[in-house]
Amino acid sequence: MTPVSLRMTVFRWFALVLAVLALNVSLSFTNIWPTLGIRASSAVSLELAAVVLGLLIARRVGRIGSSGLRWLSIAWVVLVLGRYIDVTSRSLFGRDVNLYWDLRHLRNVGAMFAVVADTWLSVAFLGGVLLLPVGLYLVARWAFGRISEATNDPWAQRLLGVAAVGVLVLAGARGISGGAEPLAALTFADPVTPVYARELGELAYEMSGAGLRTLDPPPPIQSDFSRVAGADVLLIFLESYGAVSWDNPEFAAELAASRQLFDDAIRDTDRSVRTAFVEATTFGGESWLSHITLLSGTEVRDQGTNVRLMAQERDTLVKAFGRSGYRTVGIMPGMQVAWPEGAFYGFDTIYDLARLDYNGPPFGWWSITDQFTLARMDEQEVAPHDRRPVFVVFPTITTHAPFSPIPPYQPDWARVLTPDPFDRDELDRAWNDYPNWMNLGPSYVKGLKYAYETISGYLRFRADRDLVLILLGDHQPPSLVSGEGAGWEVPVHVVASRPSLLERLGRHGFRRGLTPSHPSVARMDGLLPILLDAFGETGEAAVIGGAGAARRE
Repeated sequence: MTPVSLRMTVFRWFALVLAVLALNVSLSFTNIWPTLGIRASSAVSLELAAVVLGLLIARRVGRIGSSGLRWLSIAWVVLVLGRYIDVTSRSLFGRDVNLYWDLRHLRNVGAMFAVVADTWLSVAFLGGVLLLPVGLYLVARWAFGRISEATNDPWAQRLLGVAAVGVLVLAGARGISGGAEPLAALTFADPVTPVYARELGELAYEMSGAGLRTLDPPPPIQSDFSRVAGADVLLIFLESYGAVSWDNPEFAAELAASRQLFDDAIRDTDRSVRTAFVEATTFGGESWLSHITLLSGTEVRDQGTNVRLMAQERDTLVKAFGRSGYRTVGIMPGMQVAWPEGAFYGFDTIYDLARLDYNGPPFGWWSITDQFTLARMDEQEVAPHDRRPVFVVFPTITTHAPFSPIPPYQPDWARVLTPDPFDRDELDRAWNDYPNWMNLGPSYVKGLKYAYETISGYLRFRADRDLVLILLGDHQPPSLVSGEGAGWEVPVHVVASRPSLLERLGRHGFRRGLTPSHPSVARMDGLLPILLDAFGETGEAAVIGGAGAARRE
């Protein structure tokens, strides 16, 4: 062998090894928690082994054309992107992404982060989204070209064939043995192909209408509301208020002063509080799944079930309050488009972003602040005296990821409703507080401080009113804040000046004071019957009483 041919042979073998490694890494990488970044792993890709074996078989039966390699490279890019979405979503949000239901929210999520992120970061991200698939395709095309070329060499054929078959056999043996030694020393990356297969199955399942037939029967939603009669009842879903805010010592220490402020406001206004943990039905996002779970009493853990449920005629807590003579109000500051599905809940009226009519300085994607929303609700629904009692459902938005910028708290609640609610120096400080995308914990804590201060201020502002306040977390913050392996528990606080109501909650495991304790007293759907029992008597008497109240209206 001449020196030139030897160099060519060494180069081809080096290129082959590099190609195999590049393709393997592209489907076996893992997430760098808690970021959007990735790192290579030592796991072996089963899909690569199957493709290599397929290329060897194709070489045996005929020539592998450049067109086939192009399509194979395009398919590989799809697998790589699927791998990235899979590992990143599980790391950051603590759950899998369902492409069928989640892709419809991609545009709004992207727009939201474009508003709150630095311009250079948005531009870099957009450039990456546009250029990354092209770069992946070029690398995959080169790598498969090297493997295809190597299949002409008998020695390379044998080596690749033994390696591919060996990987597939070992993976099958490990599956049978349950990962027992010595096979457990070799790790295999989770295949991406089954993820896409599952999504196609989900598509067929939903289009067939089978999903609608799987819903649980509706639970009874009955109470005579005798223990809250005459009081205004405010159900506030506090965005991203999770158990981690109590369980993480660093977060708890930072929030201690704000919680004391909240506790003082409760006591100074002659109210008391009972507290517990409940298990949310979502993690890190999709807040509406917890909302519909509580309000309908039906467990909803995915967008598919949510859509199926809202397509039906069901009783809800909103409708139950309405039957008892309450005016039912939905305060939805995050609703920027028409929401015809909202008819499912049965609200008498809904305040969306446009109707709230916020003209103050913008904060984040929604512009509007939680304090303004609460003040507007109070002005329109609570302040008037000649009215029915109100039941209000208000999902907050200020503590939504990425938790910055956080508006200042304004002690003058009348000024909150003006176009100039803050002093200029306060506004500048708030606007210049950018989130640290590698560590959102400090921003999360600032958001909760604002929430506690806002709720505390409102309790003092309405010290003269008979209020029953249910403050409930909708889900834990994303995993990049709550940590790997965090649970799904969220706090619930019930603030009132009605001893019989609070005593009833104590029977269900609620503790006195603000500090919740593990374990949770119920899942989110199980919280509804607890609240109904605390609100009044349930059963046949409640149905008769509720119907009578509705007729009197």
